[in-house]
Amino acid sequence: MKAKCVAGIYLRCSTKSQETQMQEAEITEYVSRRGWEYKIYRDTGQSGVKESRPALDSLLSDVRKRRVDVLVVWALDRLARSLKQLLSIAEECRSLGVDLVALKQNVDTTLPAGRLTFQVLGAVAEFEREMLRTRVKAGLEMARRNGKRLGRPALRRFASTEVTEIRRLRKAGTSVRSLAIRYGTTQYIISKMSEAHA
Repeated sequence: MKAKCVAGIYLRCSTKSQETQMQEAEITEYVSRRGWEYKIYRDTGQSGVKESRPALDSLLSDVRKRRVDVLVVWALDRLARSLKQLLSIAEECRSLGVDLVALKQNVDTTLPAGRLTFQVLGAVAEFEREMLRTRVKAGLEMARRNGKRLGRPALRRFASTEVTEIRRLRKAGTSVRSLAIRYGTTQYIISKMSEAHA
């Protein structure tokens, strides 16, 4: 097997107030011990849920152009949050002969055990995400049952005389858009008022 020579180091943090220095220090130390040259790709203020991120897109472009021999991340969740995206990136790397290393999970796709670990950990990460989504939905449903109003407050409340006037004007052919502008609300609200009258 040929010795790897160029590592693409991917660093990501979700908010601009967070830093990637800790990730960078650990990865560059690891890469230097392996004797690899490296290039850093850094996304700050980028959610892992996004499939398209500027630095990640640049890294994947370099992977496709064979400028990178190994993709190195601090942890799998820095690279992607969904199993689908993780597996897609791993499969693309594999098909191009590019290895994948995740330091925190001790994943190295040059080995069969590393490939298996990668898939299992990716599945666990997606499971965790789905559980969080389920808990949030359950919390919202409980709040609704307890009478809590969710979502943004209405732009404004309408007096019954205004509602009657809006319905009269709609019936006379005034456009939804012009009424929304005139009454400082959305076209959706005007449409709903008109439907309720029909």
